[in-house]
Amino acid sequence: MPYRLAALCGAFFASIALSACSAGDAEPAAPQQRLPSVEVANPLVQEVADWDEFTGRFESPQHVSIRARVSGYLEEVHVRDGDTVEAGALLFTLDRRPYEAAYQAARGRAQMARATASQAEADLQRAEELRAVDAVSEENLEQAQTALANARASLATAQADAEAARLNLEFTEIRAPIAGQLSARTVDPGDLVQGSTAQGDPLITIVSSDPLYFPFYASESVLLRYQRSSGTGQGAPVEVRLQDEADFSRSGEIVFVDNQIQPGSGTILMRAEIANPDGFIRPGMIGTIRVRGSEPYDALLVPRTAIVADATRRLVYVVGEGDTVTPRQVTLGPTSDNLQVIQSGLSPSDRVIVGGLQAVRPGVTVTTRPGQIQREAAATDVTASLNRPAGTARVTD
Repeated sequence: MPYRLAALCGAFFASIALSACSAGDAEPAAPQQRLPSVEVANPLVQEVADWDEFTGRFESPQHVSIRARVSGYLEEVHVRDGDTVEAGALLFTLDRRPYEAAYQAARGRAQMARATASQAEADLQRAEELRAVDAVSEENLEQAQTALANARASLATAQADAEAARLNLEFTEIRAPIAGQLSARTVDPGDLVQGSTAQGDPLITIVSSDPLYFPFYASESVLLRYQRSSGTGQGAPVEVRLQDEADFSRSGEIVFVDNQIQPGSGTILMRAEIANPDGFIRPGMIGTIRVRGSEPYDALLVPRTAIVADATRRLVYVVGEGDTVTPRQVTLGPTSDNLQVIQSGLSPSDRVIVGGLQAVRPGVTVTTRPGQIQREAAATDVTASLNRPAGTARVTD
Protein backbone atom coordinates (compact mmCIF):
# COMPACT_ATOMS: atom_id res chain seq x y z
CA MET A 1 0.00 0.00 0.00
CA PRO A 2 2.71 2.55 0.79
CA TYR A 3 4.43 1.66 -2.45
CA ARG A 4 1.29 2.23 -4.62
CA LEU A 5 0.54 5.54 -2.92
CA ALA A 6 4.03 6.79 -3.64
CA ALA A 7 3.71 5.79 -7.34
CA LEU A 8 0.41 7.61 -7.70
CA CYS A 9 1.81 10.76 -6.13
CA GLY A 10 4.78 10.67 -8.50
CA ALA A 11 2.55 10.32 -11.55
CA PHE A 12 0.40 13.23 -10.36
CA PHE A 13 3.36 15.59 -9.95
CA ALA A 14 4.83 14.51 -13.32
CA SER A 15 1.57 15.35 -15.09
CA ILE A 16 1.55 18.78 -13.46
CA ALA A 17 5.13 19.40 -14.63
CA LEU A 18 4.33 18.30 -18.18
CA SER A 19 1.30 20.62 -18.26
CA ALA A 20 3.45 23.53 -17.11
CA CYS A 21 6.02 22.81 -19.80
CA SER A 22 3.35 22.55 -22.48
CA ALA A 23 1.88 25.86 -21.36
CA GLY A 24 5.28 27.52 -21.50
CA ASP A 25 6.04 26.22 -25.02
CA ALA A 26 2.71 27.45 -26.58
CA GLU A 27 2.87 30.60 -28.89
CA PRO A 28 1.07 33.76 -27.69
CA ALA A 29 -2.16 34.80 -29.53
CA ALA A 30 -1.64 37.27 -32.45
CA PRO A 31 -2.87 40.82 -31.71
CA GLN A 32 -5.76 42.17 -33.82
CA GLN A 33 -4.49 43.96 -37.08
CA ARG A 34 -5.15 47.73 -37.31
CA LEU A 35 -7.18 49.05 -40.25
CA PRO A 36 -5.55 51.54 -42.68
CA SER A 37 -6.37 55.17 -41.94
CA VAL A 38 -7.20 57.51 -44.85
CA GLU A 39 -8.37 61.08 -45.37
CA VAL A 40 -11.62 61.50 -47.28
CA ALA A 41 -13.41 64.54 -48.66
CA ASN A 42 -16.31 65.31 -50.98
CA PRO A 43 -15.34 66.70 -54.40
CA LEU A 44 -15.00 70.46 -54.50
CA VAL A 45 -17.83 72.10 -56.47
CA GLN A 46 -16.93 75.37 -58.19
CA GLU A 47 -17.94 77.31 -61.28
CA VAL A 48 -15.12 77.20 -63.81
CA ALA A 49 -14.53 77.90 -67.49
CA ASP A 50 -12.27 75.83 -69.72
CA TRP A 51 -9.22 77.47 -71.28
CA ASP A 52 -7.26 75.98 -74.18
CA GLU A 53 -3.51 76.61 -74.36
CA PHE A 54 -1.43 77.05 -77.51
CA THR A 55 2.24 77.87 -78.10
CA GLY A 56 3.44 80.24 -80.80
CA ARG A 57 5.42 83.37 -81.62
CA PHE A 58 4.49 87.01 -81.47
CA GLU A 59 4.33 88.86 -84.78
CA SER A 60 4.25 92.50 -85.73
CA PRO A 61 1.09 93.64 -87.53
CA GLN A 62 3.26 95.84 -89.74
CA HIS A 63 6.79 95.07 -90.95
CA VAL A 64 8.17 97.47 -93.54
CA SER A 65 11.49 97.32 -95.39
CA ILE A 66 12.49 100.91 -96.18
CA ARG A 67 13.91 101.38 -99.69
CA ALA A 68 14.67 104.59 -101.57
CA ARG A 69 12.28 105.66 -104.32
CA VAL A 70 14.99 107.59 -106.16
CA SER A 71 18.70 106.99 -106.60
CA GLY A 72 21.36 109.24 -105.18
CA TYR A 73 24.17 109.63 -102.68
CA LEU A 74 23.16 109.37 -99.04
CA GLU A 75 23.78 112.76 -97.50
CA GLU A 76 22.55 112.48 -93.89
CA VAL A 77 21.20 109.94 -91.40
CA HIS A 78 18.68 111.44 -88.96
CA VAL A 79 18.05 108.45 -86.65
CA ARG A 80 19.99 105.95 -84.60
CA ASP A 81 19.76 102.20 -84.86
CA GLY A 82 16.96 100.83 -82.70
CA ASP A 83 15.13 104.14 -82.29
CA THR A 84 11.38 104.18 -81.86
CA VAL A 85 9.92 106.63 -84.35
CA GLU A 86 6.52 108.02 -85.24
CA ALA A 87 4.93 107.79 -88.66
CA GLY A 88 6.37 110.47 -90.95
CA ALA A 89 9.66 110.82 -89.05
CA LEU A 90 12.64 111.79 -91.25
CA LEU A 91 15.09 108.89 -91.51
CA PHE A 92 17.54 109.70 -94.35
CA THR A 93 18.27 112.53 -96.77
CA LEU A 94 19.74 112.00 -100.25
CA ASP A 95 21.60 114.62 -102.27
CA ARG A 96 18.85 117.00 -103.38
CA ARG A 97 20.74 119.06 -105.94
CA PRO A 98 20.14 116.97 -109.09
CA TYR A 99 16.45 116.68 -108.34
CA GLU A 100 16.16 120.36 -107.42
CA ALA A 101 17.60 121.26 -110.83
CA ALA A 102 15.30 118.82 -112.62
CA TYR A 103 12.31 120.27 -110.78
CA GLN A 104 13.17 123.83 -111.73
CA ALA A 105 13.63 122.81 -115.39
CA ALA A 106 10.25 121.06 -115.38
CA ARG A 107 8.60 124.11 -113.85
CA GLY A 108 10.11 126.27 -116.61
CA ARG A 109 8.74 124.00 -119.30
CA ALA A 110 5.34 124.10 -117.66
CA GLN A 111 5.40 127.91 -117.63
CA MET A 112 6.31 127.95 -121.33
CA ALA A 113 3.47 125.58 -122.11
CA ARG A 114 1.08 127.74 -120.10
CA ALA A 115 2.12 130.82 -122.10
CA THR A 116 1.68 128.94 -125.37
CA ALA A 117 -1.79 127.83 -124.30
CA SER A 118 -2.73 131.42 -123.39
CA GLN A 119 -1.57 132.65 -126.80
CA ALA A 120 -3.55 129.88 -128.52
CA GLU A 121 -6.68 130.87 -126.60
CA ALA A 122 -6.28 134.50 -127.74
CA ASP A 123 -5.68 133.44 -131.37
CA LEU A 124 -8.82 131.31 -131.32
CA GLN A 125 -10.87 134.15 -129.88
CA ARG A 126 -9.75 136.51 -132.68
CA ALA A 127 -10.38 133.85 -135.32
CA GLU A 128 -13.91 133.37 -134.06
CA GLU A 129 -14.57 137.13 -134.15
CA LEU A 130 -13.20 137.42 -137.69
CA ARG A 131 -15.10 134.37 -138.83
CA ALA A 132 -18.29 135.97 -137.55
CA VAL A 133 -17.84 138.80 -140.11
CA ASP A 134 -16.53 136.37 -142.73
CA ALA A 135 -13.01 137.89 -142.56
CA VAL A 136 -11.26 134.50 -142.31
CA SER A 137 -12.03 131.13 -143.75
CA GLU A 138 -13.48 128.18 -141.87
CA GLU A 139 -10.16 126.43 -142.33
CA ASN A 140 -8.31 129.18 -140.42
CA LEU A 141 -10.79 128.87 -137.57
CA GLU A 142 -10.25 125.12 -137.41
CA GLN A 143 -6.47 125.60 -137.37
CA ALA A 144 -6.80 127.98 -134.41
CA GLN A 145 -8.96 125.46 -132.57
CA THR A 146 -6.40 122.68 -133.21
CA ALA A 147 -3.55 124.88 -132.04
CA LEU A 148 -5.33 125.58 -128.76
CA ALA A 149 -6.02 121.87 -128.19
CA ASN A 150 -2.35 121.03 -128.81
CA ALA A 151 -1.24 123.82 -126.50
CA ARG A 152 -3.49 122.62 -123.71
CA ALA A 153 -2.21 119.04 -124.14
CA SER A 154 1.37 120.27 -124.00
CA LEU A 155 0.56 122.24 -120.87
CA ALA A 156 -0.93 119.14 -119.17
CA THR A 157 2.17 117.12 -120.07
CA ALA A 158 4.51 119.81 -118.80
CA GLN A 159 2.55 120.13 -115.56
CA ALA A 160 2.70 116.35 -115.05
CA ASP A 161 6.45 116.39 -115.64
CA ALA A 162 6.81 119.17 -113.11
CA GLU A 163 4.77 117.23 -110.56
CA ALA A 164 6.90 114.11 -111.13
CA ALA A 165 10.05 116.19 -110.66
CA ARG A 166 8.60 117.64 -107.45
CA LEU A 167 7.85 114.16 -106.15
CA ASN A 168 11.37 112.97 -106.96
CA LEU A 169 12.71 115.94 -105.04
CA GLU A 170 10.42 115.06 -102.12
CA PHE A 171 11.58 111.44 -102.24
CA THR A 172 15.12 112.52 -101.43
CA GLU A 173 13.78 112.76 -97.87
CA ILE A 174 13.11 109.16 -96.76
CA ARG A 175 10.48 109.08 -94.00
CA ALA A 176 8.96 106.37 -91.81
CA PRO A 177 5.66 105.15 -93.28
CA ILE A 178 4.54 103.68 -89.92
CA ALA A 179 5.28 104.12 -86.24
CA GLY A 180 7.54 101.49 -84.73
CA GLN A 181 11.05 100.45 -83.85
CA LEU A 182 13.94 100.60 -86.28
CA SER A 183 16.47 97.89 -87.03
CA ALA A 184 20.16 98.51 -87.72
CA ARG A 185 20.70 100.51 -90.92
CA THR A 186 22.63 99.03 -93.84
CA VAL A 187 23.99 102.28 -95.34
CA ASP A 188 26.18 105.18 -94.26
CA PRO A 189 26.51 108.78 -95.49
CA GLY A 190 28.30 108.82 -98.82
CA ASP A 191 26.89 105.49 -100.04
CA LEU A 192 25.20 105.45 -103.43
CA VAL A 193 21.61 104.35 -102.91
CA GLN A 194 19.77 102.67 -105.76
CA GLY A 195 16.12 103.64 -105.90
CA SER A 196 12.98 102.52 -107.69
CA THR A 197 13.80 98.81 -107.36
CA ALA A 198 12.34 96.15 -105.09
CA GLN A 199 15.40 93.95 -105.53
CA GLY A 200 17.74 96.31 -103.74
CA ASP A 201 18.70 95.84 -100.11
CA PRO A 202 16.54 97.80 -97.68
CA LEU A 203 18.16 100.78 -96.00
CA ILE A 204 16.51 99.89 -92.70
CA THR A 205 13.43 98.01 -91.47
CA ILE A 206 10.74 99.17 -89.12
CA VAL A 207 8.24 97.06 -87.18
CA SER A 208 5.25 98.17 -85.16
CA SER A 209 5.10 96.73 -81.65
CA ASP A 210 1.84 97.93 -80.11
CA PRO A 211 -0.33 95.98 -80.45
CA LEU A 212 1.23 92.66 -81.45
CA TYR A 213 -0.32 89.65 -83.16
CA PHE A 214 -0.14 86.11 -81.80
CA PRO A 215 -1.05 83.58 -84.51
CA PHE A 216 -1.79 79.97 -83.56
CA TYR A 217 -3.38 76.90 -85.11
CA ALA A 218 -6.40 75.17 -83.57
CA SER A 219 -7.78 71.78 -84.51
CA GLU A 220 -11.08 71.33 -86.29
CA SER A 221 -12.67 69.92 -83.13
CA VAL A 222 -11.64 73.01 -81.18
CA LEU A 223 -13.08 75.26 -83.89
CA LEU A 224 -16.38 73.38 -83.81
CA ARG A 225 -16.54 73.69 -80.04
CA TYR A 226 -15.90 77.44 -80.29
CA GLN A 227 -18.57 77.88 -82.95
CA ARG A 228 -21.17 76.00 -80.90
CA SER A 229 -20.44 77.95 -77.72
CA SER A 230 -21.21 81.65 -77.45
CA GLY A 231 -18.48 83.87 -76.08
CA THR A 232 -15.67 81.81 -77.56
CA GLY A 233 -13.82 81.94 -80.88
CA GLN A 234 -13.48 85.32 -82.60
CA GLY A 235 -13.74 88.11 -80.07
CA ALA A 236 -13.06 85.74 -77.17
CA PRO A 237 -10.73 86.97 -74.42
CA VAL A 238 -7.21 85.52 -74.28
CA GLU A 239 -4.28 85.66 -71.88
CA VAL A 240 -0.60 85.21 -72.68
CA ARG A 241 2.67 84.68 -70.92
CA LEU A 242 6.28 84.62 -72.07
CA GLN A 243 8.43 81.50 -71.88
CA ASP A 244 10.15 82.62 -68.65
CA GLU A 245 6.92 83.61 -66.89
CA ALA A 246 4.69 81.51 -64.66
CA ASP A 247 1.64 83.78 -64.77
CA PHE A 248 -0.57 84.83 -67.67
CA SER A 249 -0.17 88.53 -67.03
CA ARG A 250 -1.20 90.05 -70.39
CA SER A 251 -4.59 90.00 -72.03
CA GLY A 252 -6.11 90.47 -75.46
CA GLU A 253 -8.72 89.00 -77.76
CA ILE A 254 -9.05 86.91 -80.91
CA VAL A 255 -9.37 89.22 -83.92
CA PHE A 256 -9.12 86.80 -86.85
CA VAL A 257 -10.23 83.29 -87.76
CA ASP A 258 -9.20 82.00 -91.19
CA ASN A 259 -11.84 81.08 -93.76
CA GLN A 260 -10.79 77.47 -94.31
CA ILE A 261 -9.25 74.42 -92.64
CA GLN A 262 -5.74 73.50 -93.76
CA PRO A 263 -6.22 70.19 -95.65
CA GLY A 264 -2.86 68.71 -94.67
CA SER A 265 -2.94 69.37 -90.92
CA GLY A 266 -6.66 69.65 -90.24
CA THR A 267 -6.08 72.91 -88.38
CA ILE A 268 -7.22 76.49 -88.83
CA LEU A 269 -5.27 79.70 -88.32
CA MET A 270 -6.43 82.02 -85.57
CA ARG A 271 -4.88 85.31 -84.53
CA ALA A 272 -5.05 87.18 -81.25
CA GLU A 273 -4.19 90.84 -80.69
CA ILE A 274 -2.18 91.65 -77.58
CA ALA A 275 -1.59 95.14 -76.20
CA ASN A 276 2.11 95.94 -75.73
CA PRO A 277 2.28 99.58 -74.61
CA ASP A 278 5.63 99.20 -72.86
CA GLY A 279 7.23 97.51 -75.86
CA PHE A 280 8.53 94.73 -73.63
CA ILE A 281 7.46 91.95 -75.99
CA ARG A 282 9.47 91.80 -79.21
CA PRO A 283 8.20 90.26 -82.44
CA GLY A 284 9.51 86.71 -82.75
CA MET A 285 9.38 85.91 -79.02
CA ILE A 286 7.87 82.56 -78.01
CA GLY A 287 4.80 82.66 -75.82
CA THR A 288 1.89 80.59 -74.56
CA ILE A 289 -1.65 81.77 -75.07
CA ARG A 290 -4.78 80.47 -73.44
CA VAL A 291 -8.20 81.00 -74.96
CA ARG A 292 -11.48 80.67 -73.13
CA GLY A 293 -12.97 77.58 -74.68
CA SER A 294 -16.30 77.24 -72.85
CA GLU A 295 -18.98 79.09 -71.01
CA PRO A 296 -18.81 78.89 -67.18
CA TYR A 297 -20.15 75.65 -65.69
CA ASP A 298 -20.30 73.93 -62.29
CA ALA A 299 -17.49 71.40 -62.03
CA LEU A 300 -16.42 68.67 -59.59
CA LEU A 301 -12.75 68.96 -58.68
CA VAL A 302 -10.42 66.63 -56.80
CA PRO A 303 -6.69 66.89 -56.11
CA ARG A 304 -4.54 65.75 -58.99
CA THR A 305 -2.73 63.49 -56.51
CA ALA A 306 -5.99 61.56 -55.97
CA ILE A 307 -5.99 60.34 -59.57
CA VAL A 308 -4.66 56.80 -60.11
CA ALA A 309 -3.58 55.54 -63.55
CA ASP A 310 -4.56 52.00 -64.47
CA ALA A 311 -3.39 51.30 -67.99
CA THR A 312 -5.60 53.55 -70.13
CA ARG A 313 -8.11 54.15 -67.34
CA ARG A 314 -8.09 56.87 -64.73
CA LEU A 315 -9.43 55.99 -61.28
CA VAL A 316 -10.15 57.54 -57.92
CA TYR A 317 -10.77 55.57 -54.75
CA VAL A 318 -13.96 56.26 -52.83
CA VAL A 319 -15.06 54.94 -49.45
CA GLY A 320 -18.51 53.38 -49.60
CA GLU A 321 -20.81 51.57 -47.21
CA GLY A 322 -19.04 49.78 -44.38
CA ASP A 323 -15.98 51.99 -44.98
CA THR A 324 -14.93 49.74 -47.87
CA VAL A 325 -12.61 51.09 -50.57
CA THR A 326 -14.03 51.02 -54.10
CA PRO A 327 -12.25 52.14 -57.30
CA ARG A 328 -14.25 54.50 -59.48
CA GLN A 329 -13.40 55.06 -63.15
CA VAL A 330 -13.62 58.75 -64.06
CA THR A 331 -13.40 60.91 -67.15
CA LEU A 332 -10.94 63.75 -66.70
CA GLY A 333 -11.47 67.32 -67.80
CA PRO A 334 -8.85 70.07 -67.80
CA THR A 335 -6.59 70.85 -64.86
CA SER A 336 -7.25 73.80 -62.58
CA ASP A 337 -4.15 74.73 -60.58
CA ASN A 338 -3.49 71.72 -58.31
CA LEU A 339 -6.96 70.29 -58.95
CA GLN A 340 -8.45 68.13 -61.69
CA VAL A 341 -11.88 68.64 -63.23
CA ILE A 342 -13.89 65.39 -63.24
CA GLN A 343 -16.31 65.30 -66.13
CA SER A 344 -18.03 62.04 -65.20
CA GLY A 345 -17.78 59.15 -62.73
CA LEU A 346 -18.24 61.03 -59.45
CA SER A 347 -21.08 62.69 -57.57
CA PRO A 348 -20.82 65.58 -55.09
CA SER A 349 -21.64 63.22 -52.19
CA ASP A 350 -18.87 60.68 -52.87
CA ARG A 351 -16.19 60.34 -50.21
CA VAL A 352 -12.95 60.50 -52.20
CA ILE A 353 -9.68 59.35 -50.64
CA VAL A 354 -7.38 62.39 -50.71
CA GLY A 355 -4.77 61.21 -48.18
CA GLY A 356 -3.16 57.88 -47.35
CA LEU A 357 -3.79 56.51 -50.80
CA GLN A 358 -0.63 54.35 -50.75
CA ALA A 359 -1.96 52.15 -47.92
CA VAL A 360 -5.20 51.05 -49.58
CA ARG A 361 -6.34 48.63 -52.23
CA PRO A 362 -9.78 47.80 -53.61
CA GLY A 363 -12.05 45.96 -51.21
CA VAL A 364 -10.22 46.70 -47.96
CA THR A 365 -11.92 48.24 -44.94
CA VAL A 366 -10.44 51.49 -43.68
CA THR A 367 -10.85 53.98 -40.91
CA THR A 368 -11.56 57.50 -42.16
CA ARG A 369 -10.70 60.94 -40.97
CA PRO A 370 -11.98 64.17 -42.54
CA GLY A 371 -9.78 65.76 -45.18
CA GLN A 372 -10.04 69.02 -47.11
CA ILE A 373 -9.67 69.91 -50.78
CA GLN A 374 -8.00 73.29 -51.20
CA ARG A 375 -6.97 75.20 -54.28
CA GLU A 376 -3.29 76.04 -54.56
CA ALA A 377 -1.49 77.83 -57.37
CA ALA A 378 0.33 75.12 -59.26
CA ALA A 379 4.08 75.56 -59.63
CA THR A 380 4.83 75.81 -63.33
CA ASP A 381 7.79 74.21 -65.04
CA VAL A 382 8.07 76.79 -67.81
CA THR A 383 10.17 74.67 -70.14
CA ALA A 384 7.96 71.60 -69.85
CA SER A 385 4.71 73.57 -70.10
CA LEU A 386 5.46 74.63 -73.67
CA ASN A 387 4.80 71.06 -74.80
CA ARG A 388 2.09 69.99 -72.39
CA PRO A 389 -1.38 69.14 -73.73
CA ALA A 390 -3.73 72.08 -74.03
CA GLY A 391 -6.48 72.50 -71.49
CA THR A 392 -6.90 74.25 -68.18
CA ALA A 393 -9.89 75.47 -66.21
CA ARG A 394 -10.19 78.65 -64.19
CA VAL A 395 -12.59 79.66 -61.49
CA THR A 396 -14.95 82.33 -62.81
CA ASP A 397 -15.15 85.65 -61.04
